Order: sequence, then structure tokens, then C-alpha cells
Amino acid sequence: MKNCNQCGKCCIKYGGGDLSATSEEIEMWEIFNPDIYAYVKDDKIWFDPKSGEPLKQCPFLGIEPKLTPDSPTLYTCSIYLDRPEDCRHYPSLISEMIRDECEMIEVTDLNNPSAAQLKLNKLMDDSHHNR
Repeated sequence: MKNCNQCGKCCIKYGGGDLSATSEEIEMWEIFNPDIYAYVKDDKIWFDPKSGEPLKQCPFLGIEPKLTPDSPTLYTCSIYLDRPEDCRHYPSLISEMIRDECEMIEVTDLNNPSAAQLKLNKLMDDSHHNR
């Protein structure tokens, strides 16, 4: 399994209304991150603060400037340390990664999905503890 290459596929696919935030996260944003909380409406995320309409993409997904015209597009999260748990826990299954065409997955992972799942579990466990 490769490291994340910031292709943005997961954020683009799930950033437009397919994510949720816990009431605890929303309360913390209201108190400590009003810039994030501005995009919450009726305990749901991502809504335009002015119109109240749902956004088609996460408002905190950004694109890194390209180093050269041929460089791949790299996506970033401007609220990475305060992102919703839904984001923190993705990906959790090899089948999700295959379905979503995640670029972390390699042929060896496809050939041995159980070993790949163990590797993913370790990777995500480390990710959750290093926030």
C-alpha cells in the first residue's frame, strides 16, 4: 500500500453532503472554530453560510499550487487537524478503496486483500493516534 498522494478522490467524492459530524464536533467548532461552524446548518455540514444552501464540495478542500505545468494536482485540507471523524476514519476497508479508486492501493493489495486490510488497519490506527 502506498502513502496517500493527495489525489483528492475521497474528499471530492464524499465532500458534498455525504459526510456527517458528531454533535460534539459541532459544539467544539461553535466554541473554538467559528470559521468551520459557519458551514453548519441544523447540525449538518457543509452549507453556504450566506445562502444556507448545501455545498457540492467541502469548503475546506484546497488545491496546492503546481510546481510545474505537468505536476499532478495535489489537494489539501485547510482544517485537517479539526476535520470531521468521517474524514479521519477514511479509508477503513480495502473494498472502499477499490470502489473509490483510491490511489494508495497497489496490485499486491488486490492480490492479497486480507493482508492489505491488516496493513490498512495498522496505518489508520497509527493515523488516529498521531493527531
